[in-house]
Amino acid sequence: MSKGRLDFGITFKGDMSPERTVSLAKMAEDAGFKYVWTFDSHVLWKEPYPMLTLLAANTGKVRLGTMVTNPAVRDLTVTASLFATLNLISGGRMDMGIGRGDSSRRVLGHRPTTVADLRRAVQVIRALASGKEVELEGQKIQLKWASGELPVWVAGYGPKVLAMTGEVAEGLILQIADPFLIRWFTGVAREGAQKTGRKRSDMKVMAAAPVWVSDNLAKGRAQVRWFPAMVGNHVADLLERYHRGELPQELTDYIQGRKGYDYQEHADKDAHHLGFIADEVIDRFTIVGPPEAHRQKLQELIEAGVDQFNIYLMSGEEERQLELYGKEIVPAFG
Repeated sequence: MSKGRLDFGITFKGDMSPERTVSLAKMAEDAGFKYVWTFDSHVLWKEPYPMLTLLAANTGKVRLGTMVTNPAVRDLTVTASLFATLNLISGGRMDMGIGRGDSSRRVLGHRPTTVADLRRAVQVIRALASGKEVELEGQKIQLKWASGELPVWVAGYGPKVLAMTGEVAEGLILQIADPFLIRWFTGVAREGAQKTGRKRSDMKVMAAAPVWVSDNLAKGRAQVRWFPAMVGNHVADLLERYHRGELPQELTDYIQGRKGYDYQEHADKDAHHLGFIADEVIDRFTIVGPPEAHRQKLQELIEAGVDQFNIYLMSGEEERQLELYGKEIVPAFG
């Protein structure tokens, strides 16, 4: 049995039918999962906000959110209005995951936004969605019909984003299940929090990664090999802005054999850009193996400071993997 408590979530990438998406969300809710998230990459996959509306209308307990949106694809007031409306529909069950912008920006030929833009987006969207007045470009703006709270989770790996997250956000999203690296990432974020007088409880930590419950390690690794490649694309971006000495070797060394990344195969287990990923990296970044291996790794993540483990439910056999987690793993961490 676990020595600590852990929340669980699932994430969709937007390529499933609406009917199956709702079915899996309800299945997760019944199994004790607390969060249901959806990717926000409107060109590659379905627009997330109609899907979130559908999920809000067909669930009653799970919290719902983007994994993740960004400051640039939609006007900040549009994003705030979307979340405020969804909060009304869902009975206050919305969370916003946000980052600088990856696939939804790059498929349009644009770079991610700046950390300063991300900070401003966090503060403006959260305030507007809660019914507070803000000033934008000299104009006072308020969604007078909005109410409630909108917890904000920020995704990132770089020191500047991590420090900013510690200063202003309710949650930190780490797309990785490596306890060592999570300690490093959260350490940087906690330093940012301390500078503004925030407490440990003011910011939760999420580890997000695909899983495969099975004794067949070879098959499991094949199903989740796409994930370290996706992470590697973010690492390559970091190395354009930071010296290697500013980042852990455990994060940067593994991408040396990387030869590029095709965003048309983003988060695709059958992508053609996966050859540089070693089994050792898969085992560090994801969770693969029998139920006991998952419980052990999750306990290590708790000890590293993780509050929520979010399964990227996009590696195949989604119903079976979700059922196994609900029966074999989630109850151990309640």
